[in-house]
Amino acid sequence: MSTVRPEYPRPHFDRSHAWLSLNGAWDFAGDPAGSAAYQQVSRDDHDWPHAITVPFAWETEASGVGAHWLEYGWYRRTVTVPDGWRGQRVVLHFGAVHHLASVWIDGAPVGEHEGGYTPFEFDITEALAGRTTATVLVRVWAPADKREIVHGKQRSIPRDDYDDCAFTPTSGIWQPVWLEARPATYVSAVALAPADALDAITADVSVAGPSARGARLTVQVAGGTPATVEIGDPAQPVRVNLPIREPRLWSPDDPYLYGVSVTLDSADGTDRVGSATGLRRIEVSGEHLLLNGERLYVRGVLDQGYWPRTGLTAPDDQAFATDLALARKAGFNLVRKHLKLEDPRFLHHADRLGILVWAEPASTGVYTPEAAARFDAQIEPMVRRDGNHPSIVIWGLYNEEWGLDWNVPGDPAKQAAVRRAYDLLKNLDPARPVVDNSGWAHVVTDIVDWHIYDETPAGWAAKVRALLTDRSHSFPVGLGAVGTVDKLVMADGGPAPEVPNLNSEFGGGKTSVERGWNQRWQTLELRRHDVLSGYVWTELYDVEHEMAGIYAFERSRKDSGANDPAGVNADTVLVVDIEPLAPGRDLVVTGDRKVSLEARISHHGRSSVEAAVVPLWGPALGECDDLAAGRAAGAAAAKDTINVQPFRLSEPIRITEHFPDGAAAARLHLLVVSDGEVIGQTCVDVSLV
Repeated sequence: MSTVRPEYPRPHFDRSHAWLSLNGAWDFAGDPAGSAAYQQVSRDDHDWPHAITVPFAWETEASGVGAHWLEYGWYRRTVTVPDGWRGQRVVLHFGAVHHLASVWIDGAPVGEHEGGYTPFEFDITEALAGRTTATVLVRVWAPADKREIVHGKQRSIPRDDYDDCAFTPTSGIWQPVWLEARPATYVSAVALAPADALDAITADVSVAGPSARGARLTVQVAGGTPATVEIGDPAQPVRVNLPIREPRLWSPDDPYLYGVSVTLDSADGTDRVGSATGLRRIEVSGEHLLLNGERLYVRGVLDQGYWPRTGLTAPDDQAFATDLALARKAGFNLVRKHLKLEDPRFLHHADRLGILVWAEPASTGVYTPEAAARFDAQIEPMVRRDGNHPSIVIWGLYNEEWGLDWNVPGDPAKQAAVRRAYDLLKNLDPARPVVDNSGWAHVVTDIVDWHIYDETPAGWAAKVRALLTDRSHSFPVGLGAVGTVDKLVMADGGPAPEVPNLNSEFGGGKTSVERGWNQRWQTLELRRHDVLSGYVWTELYDVEHEMAGIYAFERSRKDSGANDPAGVNADTVLVVDIEPLAPGRDLVVTGDRKVSLEARISHHGRSSVEAAVVPLWGPALGECDDLAAGRAAGAAAAKDTINVQPFRLSEPIRITEHFPDGAAAARLHLLVVSDGEVIGQTCVDVSLV
């Protein structure tokens, strides 16, 4: 077993009883001109100047190659098929290869695949011709000009319009490679979904092979009664309903998973596959999102899926869990995996850890019919591979009209492209909400989302108020050298439909302190608007030159000026009615040293609370170290509590305090106390003038 990414790569479709990792050292040769022919490369005397570590892209340090702007590369490896696989079909799997891969086995071509983010496989049994040892040869074309292919945040030459927020390309094999053994008649797909009543799992099982008709299929949920079906028409999936006694619903609070085993017995032998899912329902109800019938408020963060030495490939399996844990520690309940079909291991960890996911495919860079077709080609493999994961609660498609030339409202062909992608995805998975074109110019969508960046809380508040209170049909967006332009919420210029509203990208500030301060106040401003269904911060960590993260690129915590994101992203927060001036100087007081302000409680728990607001002074930019005093003061102030309803901003609470004697600056901590416990807090940095 390889020591490089040794974990089984496909937990959602588990055939790990018969697999062999091919990660690790392969021979590698660059082909700068793209002129090398297979006959030349396959000769015994061909020069292989590098050893490359798969599955790391050839640009990365971890690959051992570090070649940039190389468009063609060749991989070679000798594989030995385990003796125990005799009589089985041998299948070669690739998690993802960017962008076009051609594969040979001992001189026999076995297939070609285009698309840098989707998995593919080749049955290599005939090419092996009974041999147990063979040479695998892979040719990869990764064009420098990526504008008409799906590439997400990878940089292109010529450049994309969004080049300033694009990163080092990822070329070649960048997700695991492995062999599996299966019978000639086998389970080809397992699609799991919760029943409408959340008391059963529906399994749609597809089978393939010469002996499929009449084969016996047995499907069982862990701890349940097996269901056995004889295959009639192999061209159609077999639907099996798996009732669950005393169902346990999947949620971020209780991410309970049900394992499902599938066994196929045919004249060709027995095939076994495992999968898992959770019982949960995500739905749109008017302007609200509901998870298992309860209102869901999205507290999300953008995650672009890059690592310092390994690019788009996680350095190890733990890296996925680490990033999800960092998101949860910062108070987020959702991760938006941005413009990338992430490694399936990421979704496996999101399922088991209870982190919600907004999943979306990679974008192209320009609009042509060919580029739109390549974008659409990702959708079915995305749903087929990832649809069983309960953590995915939102599907995204396009982002900010990238790949649509930033001109959806002005071009019917581009509107048709967006609608076509939406319809394709909804037909494949009608159970999840779909965002058609995140941030700008929606055509047909289940969620209206918008992206606003502003360097000041006051400017931000005005833009948000225009959208959520005044229901403006457009909003201003800064586009660098282009200047500020108005972007339409809906491509037709009309009002937004009555569906959930999300702010799905925001932030501001050139330094980490400015950004921490902005995102605290801007997030609290969002909590002022009860109609909103949530938000997504930009972003979890820095990536290369992009310094917008809560964490640095290597995942260390950055200095945010003691603006703790976990306190801002809590179920219960305080919305303070001031216009903050600057980091470390939210409010100034004059010689009378009197601090007077109003605050409102925003509570997103399941039930109402009786709460009081307790002020405590501390050092400037300091943490609140005296929570015990806050609890005691809250208990003493029980008569001053107010009743706060879920998802309804409370009436204003007047707070009047005397600025500490002898101080020039101090932090006023405001604690929300209920039943003697601190359930929320915020702070105001006050300076004396």
